[in-house]
Amino acid sequence: MLDVSLLQLLAVGLPGGGGAMGFALLLLGLGVIAFLWRGARARSRSRDRLAVPDEVAEASPREEATRARPFPARFRAWPWIVGASVAAVMYFVFGWAAPFVISIGLIVALLGAQLENHLAARSTAQIETQLADAIDLMVGALGAGASVGEALDNAMHECKRPLLQQLEEVVGRIRLGDDPRTVYRGLTQRVPLETFLLFSSALAVQSETGGSLAPTLAGVGKTIRDRIEISRRIHSNSAQAEVSTVAVLLLTYFIAVVMWRTNPTQMSQFLATNIGQWAVSGSILMQAVGLVWMSFMSRMRF
Repeated sequence: MLDVSLLQLLAVGLPGGGGAMGFALLLLGLGVIAFLWRGARARSRSRDRLAVPDEVAEASPREEATRARPFPARFRAWPWIVGASVAAVMYFVFGWAAPFVISIGLIVALLGAQLENHLAARSTAQIETQLADAIDLMVGALGAGASVGEALDNAMHECKRPLLQQLEEVVGRIRLGDDPRTVYRGLTQRVPLETFLLFSSALAVQSETGGSLAPTLAGVGKTIRDRIEISRRIHSNSAQAEVSTVAVLLLTYFIAVVMWRTNPTQMSQFLATNIGQWAVSGSILMQAVGLVWMSFMSRMRF
């Protein structure tokens, strides 16, 4: 850990209690505004639903997809909100220098965005794997003489979340008498993935033209498993490069700590100048940008 003197160099002077109190009041005001906005939005949606009778207003698939949150749920704005909050706390509460506040806030936001992308990719891989397993169950049921509805129902009872919610929506709406093609289009709009587009297209074509669905679903299931296998190979090949890059970055910080411990006076004088602060902040920021660029280059697109 760095000495107290290093933390003192990063700070430009702690503000008085008024700065911390003002920041706390700002956070409280933002929370109240978010709470009131959420309540007003819920009341507005309730009034819109009650304004038009259900038997007259039939929502189109596009309108239905607009109301339903697509899967996987994305929270792209939250990393930047967290980064800005961290920067504000460092500047107003701890009184750190502006270069360090800017660089650390951007790093937190960029790393948070990478974490959000990783969680979304993991959710996507999970639901695609579940879809492949569900298709195998449907192919077996169809081969045994079951209908499409019975095959969907069997697959629904065997799968887990998050695919369970989607199949429950499909099976329930078909049982209520909705047009199967409209239901399948709604599935592709709720889950905008290529694998679900293949699955829904196969079901929609069969419901319109008839014929045997088992061979078509078997081909779709094989295609989905091939995509999953390719994705896993790409991740396994890029994992070594990512670990090596992280190791080099950690080694850089280790060398910086060693230099600080061996020559504290020179490091103190360097960090006390504006050039030193901006140089260190710029190097830290470029490291974060390098991590983001490496993640972007190793992202799968096909």
